[in-house]
Amino acid sequence: MKKNLSAFVLLIALSAAFTSCKDKAKEAETTPEAAIEETHSKTEGVTFNVDPVASTMEWKGTKPTGEHFGTISFAEGTLVSQQGQISGGNIVIDMNSIVVVDIPAEDEGNAKLLGHLKNDDFFDVENHPTSTFEAVDFVESEGKKELIGNLTIKGITQKVAVPVTVNQTENDLTITSETFTIDRTKWDIKYASKSIFGDLGDKFISDDMEFKIVVKATKA
Repeated sequence: MKKNLSAFVLLIALSAAFTSCKDKAKEAETTPEAAIEETHSKTEGVTFNVDPVASTMEWKGTKPTGEHFGTISFAEGTLVSQQGQISGGNIVIDMNSIVVVDIPAEDEGNAKLLGHLKNDDFFDVENHPTSTFEAVDFVESEGKKELIGNLTIKGITQKVAVPVTVNQTENDLTITSETFTIDRTKWDIKYASKSIFGDLGDKFISDDMEFKIVVKATKA
């Protein structure tokens, strides 16, 4: 594994001019600890290589006057599965691959928003070109399966728990998340945050960023 992984986001945290979500998705649980230890041995299980082309990450940000959404790509990654459960792995997210979908590519507003997302108001892509997600555990609670891991954005690591479905065959592995949110301020993305700056009126951007991911991988 060349790099420490980043997500289901995640994860990415693409929260630039985001708008108000009517039905709030489940927030991925976070803890203040910098990281968590792996609970499974990496020497066991089957290793799968992430396919960046076949995998997808969707993001959405909200504010009182609307919303913006788009995609971001994975760079590379590996996942380890033990008896159909994810026991480890690292996924790298290419922060330079951020795309804005809701504004036509030829419109000036698209380039403006994209530049805003990439500068130091948000993801500071010049200094942090990748984010990573390190998978460390896979748990089932109340009938829901969650992938537990360390999400690193802008050099800050937080533990997250993301609700997922895992489908595995002999040669292929697919992880599909439910729509989930992260609080961007926990990764020092504070621009226009009402919880940080109290005098914004209706010109704030929601702290919660919404994500949905599909990770496809093939047996190494």
